[in-house]
Amino acid sequence: MTRQFLVDQIKQKQSYLCVGLDSDITKLPQHLQSKPGAVFQFNKAIIDATKDFCVSYKINTAFYESQGLKGWEAMEQTVNYIPSTHFKIADAKRGDIGNTSAQYAKAFFETLPFDAITVAPYMGEDSIRPFLEYDDKWTIVLGLTSNKGAADFELQKTGEEYLYEKVLRTVSSWGNANNLMFVVGATQAIELQNIRKMIPDNFLLVPGVGAQGGSLEEVSKYGMNKDCGLLVNASRAVIFASDGDAFAEAAAKAARDYNDEMKQYLSK
Repeated sequence: MTRQFLVDQIKQKQSYLCVGLDSDITKLPQHLQSKPGAVFQFNKAIIDATKDFCVSYKINTAFYESQGLKGWEAMEQTVNYIPSTHFKIADAKRGDIGNTSAQYAKAFFETLPFDAITVAPYMGEDSIRPFLEYDDKWTIVLGLTSNKGAADFELQKTGEEYLYEKVLRTVSSWGNANNLMFVVGATQAIELQNIRKMIPDNFLLVPGVGAQGGSLEEVSKYGMNKDCGLLVNASRAVIFASDGDAFAEAAAKAARDYNDEMKQYLSK
């Protein structure tokens, strides 16, 4: 997917919501858990209910890989079901030596039709380069994450700058705003002003809104650029808004509520 197509979708829907399909099989509604293909049936219902209110879906591959072959099949069915109008992210956090990364890139960009994949940058440029060589595909690099452990490395000083700042500054020179995004956790919203000075044009994937307590208002205020430049992810707050029979309707309402709030910020 090209940058312009993504920007057009954001403008048309007045939304920059990414719905995270972290479909933990143990949290699915009880009436689905015993059914064959439960995860895909759940995802299908969620996608049908939320597609009008979001522009992207993020599949956290761990929840599928942990289920072995049937989990991989559910992931493949899910990514193929997502409409072509929606930006499809494999939240896989890959990153290895070059020839291994090339196989990861092939898996998620050729075998599976994802538009983007999350990667860890700490093995350097040769571990990321294979992903960047695909046309109209996106590499989403971990920048400043929302977990407690971000303090262990990302927020440690290396000379005059934090390690995450060095990562953003260095990695941004390996690609461009048409193929590189960065992960910045919603709970780190105070740092977004500084981040936007470093990478004013790149899109940011922002997890941590909703169940993790991040503020959509603050993220939008400090992180938005002229093209919006944000994909704000909500997972549990949307897909597990209810564990009853009406789970899809509850997910639709949660996604619509995010969409309604986003319309306000886009109009400013």
